[in-house]
Amino acid sequence: MQYLLMCCIDETVWTKLPDSQRAGIMNEYGKLVYELKKSGHLLGGAKLDRSATAVTVRERNGKSVITDGPFSETKEQLGGYHLIECGDRDEAISIARRIPALAVGATIEVRALIYME
Repeated sequence: MQYLLMCCIDETVWTKLPDSQRAGIMNEYGKLVYELKKSGHLLGGAKLDRSATAVTVRERNGKSVITDGPFSETKEQLGGYHLIECGDRDEAISIARRIPALAVGATIEVRALIYME
């Protein structure tokens, strides 16, 4: 099965971390990504730009409405994702528990992909 690990963090908390701490976390991410690629678990992923650069598209009364910024005001923003291949949900959760940003307040949402035919 394929799972999407959505990595969310409060961007203000992240930016207030010392550069050395952010660099250390990103270094650990690099090691994890390497291990997941090598084991065949990682299918794709990326770090996302700041949520302030987002554009939100909605439809109201049959017309598109485009708004700068994220969809809603939340404490945490989607900062990146990993698409992984796992035997089951428990394996996906065990991989999510290894994500380095958890140590600084990130949350990881784990969801199975359901393909539409």
